[in-house]
Amino acid sequence: MCADYNPARKPYLERLAPGRHVIQPPPFGYGETFPGGVAPFLANALPNEWLPGMFGLVPHWADPRKLARMTYNARSETVAEKPSFRNAWRRRQFALIPVESFFEPCYESGHAVRWRIERSDRAPFALAGLWERRTGDEGPAHWSFSMLTINADAHPLMRRFHKPGDEKRSVVVLDPADYEAWLGARSEAEARSLLLPFDPDEMVANEDPRPARQRR
Repeated sequence: MCADYNPARKPYLERLAPGRHVIQPPPFGYGETFPGGVAPFLANALPNEWLPGMFGLVPHWADPRKLARMTYNARSETVAEKPSFRNAWRRRQFALIPVESFFEPCYESGHAVRWRIERSDRAPFALAGLWERRTGDEGPAHWSFSMLTINADAHPLMRRFHKPGDEKRSVVVLDPADYEAWLGARSEAEARSLLLPFDPDEMVANEDPRPARQRR
């Protein structure tokens, strides 16, 4: 499960625009993002605008102060049934989340050490996500998003992370050729066909402990 990531910086966002879309860099600032923080994402409802979304999906009935820290990842196996996610999934509210790197805990040393995972060429990439909009809320949860995850027990890279004995999970790194297909998926079958493990040869992982003053 990804609870900490670096969104793609503004100069790189143009590389992630799907198809022929021309999308201006967002007018708001952002940086390393944790649940409850705000970062840019692309919603299929407004595919020409980078939106400021809270990291942690917040449906209309929820308290943003509480739920965002529990809904930043959506399990693909149960997304259609879980109350927090089922509306966004049923309505095909698909999102692209622009990323330069994300972080996971590795226990191979005997204790949790934060590792940074990124493309081997350091290029930005996009994750598959869901979005929600609270129409009566002008605060940071007006728009919100969650990263979809899949099982990674057999993945050569992602199986190295999380506590021993726990199920291994991975975010979904979309192929650029699939950005438009993800945003435009019209059925559950179409969407699920894109929720695939990424090629481990395209990514690298390195220890990157968080400075003590930044630990949460």
